[in-house]
Amino acid sequence: MGGKKDKDQAAFGKPVKYDPSFRGPIKNRGCTDVICCILFLLFIVGYIVVGIVAWMYGDPQQVLYPRNSTGAYCGIGENKDKPHLLYFNIFSCILATNIITVAENGLQCPTPQQVFKSLKQELCPSFLLPSTPALGRCFPWSNVTPPELPGITGNISQGISGLIDSLNARDISVKIFEDFAQSWYWILVALGVALVLSLLFILLLRLVAGPLVLVLILGVLGVLAYGIYYCWEEYRVLQDKGASISQLGFTTNLSAYQSVQETWLAALIVLAVLEGILLLMLIFLRQRIRIAIALLTEASKAVGQMMSTMFYPLITFVLLLICIAYWAVTALYLATSGQPQYVFWAPNASLPSCEQVPMNTSCDPMVQPVNSSCPGLMCVFQGYLSTGLVQRSLFNLQIYGVLGLFWTLNWVLALGQCVLAGAFASFYWAFHKPRDIPTFPLSSAFIRTLRYHAGSLAFGALILTLVQIARVILEYIDHKLRGVQNPIARCIMCCFKCCLWCLEKFIKFLNRNAYIMIAIYGKNFCVSAKNAFTLLMRNIVRVVVLDKVTDLLLFFGKLLVVGGVGILSFFFFSGRIQGLGKGFENPHLNYYWLPIMTSILGAYVIASGFFSVFSMCVDTLFLCFLEDLERNDGSLDRPYYMSKALLKILGKKNEAPQGNQKRKT
Repeated sequence: MGGKKDKDQAAFGKPVKYDPSFRGPIKNRGCTDVICCILFLLFIVGYIVVGIVAWMYGDPQQVLYPRNSTGAYCGIGENKDKPHLLYFNIFSCILATNIITVAENGLQCPTPQQVFKSLKQELCPSFLLPSTPALGRCFPWSNVTPPELPGITGNISQGISGLIDSLNARDISVKIFEDFAQSWYWILVALGVALVLSLLFILLLRLVAGPLVLVLILGVLGVLAYGIYYCWEEYRVLQDKGASISQLGFTTNLSAYQSVQETWLAALIVLAVLEGILLLMLIFLRQRIRIAIALLTEASKAVGQMMSTMFYPLITFVLLLICIAYWAVTALYLATSGQPQYVFWAPNASLPSCEQVPMNTSCDPMVQPVNSSCPGLMCVFQGYLSTGLVQRSLFNLQIYGVLGLFWTLNWVLALGQCVLAGAFASFYWAFHKPRDIPTFPLSSAFIRTLRYHAGSLAFGALILTLVQIARVILEYIDHKLRGVQNPIARCIMCCFKCCLWCLEKFIKFLNRNAYIMIAIYGKNFCVSAKNAFTLLMRNIVRVVVLDKVTDLLLFFGKLLVVGGVGILSFFFFSGRIQGLGKGFENPHLNYYWLPIMTSILGAYVIASGFFSVFSMCVDTLFLCFLEDLERNDGSLDRPYYMSKALLKILGKKNEAPQGNQKRKT
């Protein structure tokens, strides 16, 4: 067995050799993946150029403000006191096949449109109806009967009612704003509670990690055992009077399978298998579970020694927000680029007197149409020209922007992972803790990462970006082909999507560990990824156990924080818990669920940020632990850096006490 194990390990590289000069993250290092760094910088410059071009040619007012038939904006400029757009015949919009166009042309309607109360060029609607504003446009009340369309008033009334209900959210928006104004400080209190709970949970793991993991595992075993019992009871009841699967056959009514005895038998077998696997893992992998618990305890100590790392996600959040905001603004400006185009239009273009008028041809809105024999002839706004270099390249520029969004987001996330890995690695490789821990480990890791490894981060982020772009394209194709009923095509598409999802997960896992090796040794991305992968494969069982134990613990932590904040918010904002007295009363709310959901969402974001730091700490310490096992042997010249608890679990020891030992170089 020992020979087979050595052969399996040899397939994934040789163990790390002892290096007497190694004392944690390498300080004398050089720049890595320089070509990728240059390409990334050039891409960023191009991304900035795209933003400048979009800013020069785009006009987001096209989206924010409605335009009348002459192309003038409502609510700004000379029409500042005329914010609402009036349709001469709103029922032409209702009867049109395309009422709302979600595109750069905004809400278009085949009828003249003017700024409300404007009588320019003596053009007036043939009738006026009581109306209400919605999205800057005047829509009639739902009980209005149009004078010229008496036969279809019911459908039009329903259409107008639905249009107003879907667009006019003014009252709801005001109420929501009032609720936030009344409860914002209590929401901040709830978020503060979430922050404290998250921090306490991580810091207290050094004391309760072992018992907590044991309770969670026993809880999972208990849930599975109850599931087995419940399935058996249902199966026993249905054994005599229930229908069989052969009698029921195939049906899309899934609730019908609850009365089938084979359903409960299959569920019982699955739960029993899971229960058996978990029990076997507890029996045969108990040593590795103890190692995982010890690493979690050590990670809690590391976070306690470097509290600044807990707030680094704020920097990541700000950088991500900047990337998303820049892309959104650039995409908006690009989508609204182009010169306005005006064409001739008449409500009765089929009349003989209008046959000589070249309808849908370009015109000048400031010039009155010369052919007055065509009733209602107007020069109306149609859209925006797609001619010109920028307009012809609009699709390519948008693709460039999407690629820039994914690449910059992944680079920012990679930066955070590498910086945290460098800080936590300096904790593990400090022989005398806390004396040998650098004074500013987080800032040192941040500067070191930006100075030497921006190219390596860009390389890993680009690989992940290409896979994510491929997934987006595949999702788009799947959406377009959703109406296709070919089962083979659907199966192939599902397989492709599954493969790309698995590939993305694997690349994220590989990148994460590659960044840890980059932070420690300062080598390029490919070498670091290879070394991390081979090191993990030589210890694959430990990897799986630690990963699952950590996931279980962090899931419980998130459940505790989010659930606790959600329950407290519900009892307080619903009035079941009274305030603290004068000046701290319960807020009077229109929708008490709104601050509750806001508090829950904020608590989840805070807990995810804190626990992502802790998870990165666990992964970093784990790789350092594996390197420590291969690099050192506990002698005076090659002492272990791991904690005494890990040494005790492994049955190893240093020849001299770690606290008083002086390491030779």
